[in-house]
Amino acid sequence: MTSASHNEASTELVQPPRSTQSGPLEHGLEPQVSFGAASHLGLVRENNEDNYAVVQRTRSREMLLSSLQPDPEDFRSDHAYVLIVADGMGGGRAGEVASEMVLRLGWELVARHPSWLMRFEPRIWPEVRERLEEFATNLQQLISDYSRTDPKLTGMGTTWTCAYVVGWHVIIAHVGDSRAYLWQRGKLTQLTKDQTMAESLIRNGLPASETLRYRHILTNAFGCDHDHIFLESHYHRLGPGDRLLLCSDGLYDMVSDDVIAREMASTVIPQQACDRLRDAALAAGGRDNVTVVVADFALPEPSVGESTISGLAPTFSPAPPTSPAH
Repeated sequence: MTSASHNEASTELVQPPRSTQSGPLEHGLEPQVSFGAASHLGLVRENNEDNYAVVQRTRSREMLLSSLQPDPEDFRSDHAYVLIVADGMGGGRAGEVASEMVLRLGWELVARHPSWLMRFEPRIWPEVRERLEEFATNLQQLISDYSRTDPKLTGMGTTWTCAYVVGWHVIIAHVGDSRAYLWQRGKLTQLTKDQTMAESLIRNGLPASETLRYRHILTNAFGCDHDHIFLESHYHRLGPGDRLLLCSDGLYDMVSDDVIAREMASTVIPQQACDRLRDAALAAGGRDNVTVVVADFALPEPSVGESTISGLAPTFSPAPPTSPAH
């Protein structure tokens, strides 16, 4: 993966149609969320330059003493989840460092912020978008400063695709050509746009068949000695049965969207979906590092008061898969 210079700034804003039907969001039911993740260096590369994270945030308070009768709604626990996939680039181990630092420095920035977004309504979207742009600008500055500490890191860069889940909404923030997909009501939708020279040429009218050589030349990435960062951001409403997928290009370069859709439809738990998608990419040749993160959304079970998290442990596999691609 390589990076190209860019001169125009743009922030992508997509607001999906609003549903008028009553659902779990209106009734105050928080989703039960489960996760899976898998990463593999592939069959060609010597290093895995991908990194990923799934983080849970929790905000709660408890009434200890009061003359008032507390309203349970005022003292409920709020949960939010952050899913990130980053794919680094650069000579030597610079790619590994870049994708690691975009996660670590991002956590440091968030820790400094006095308030976290724990509940979301469409009316606050302009404020949220502004905060995201400020975050991206600050993160780009930190990564650029860090790369200057070591000549071996000069020019290092990384993609960064993030899904911030608050209740039944997901906020997508995206830089580069890793991807976010939504599996919803039997349909797979790519939520992000690849920020590559190929996509730019296609938008300017060049046939897709003539842009293949430019598929991995990025027009936007964290680091890469860029002065500015362009952030694609939008939000989507979720529902019971939905699945969210984040992945590096090592998946979709080797596996078609039809295969991805089939695995999203046929697997029961998110970790199984991740493992089978990873195996399919490796069985198809595994020319690049491949990383997959999947989140499932369901109505809470009556006896379950908290959302569940599963499959957070890294599933790095040193050997090729033994099962065939699906």
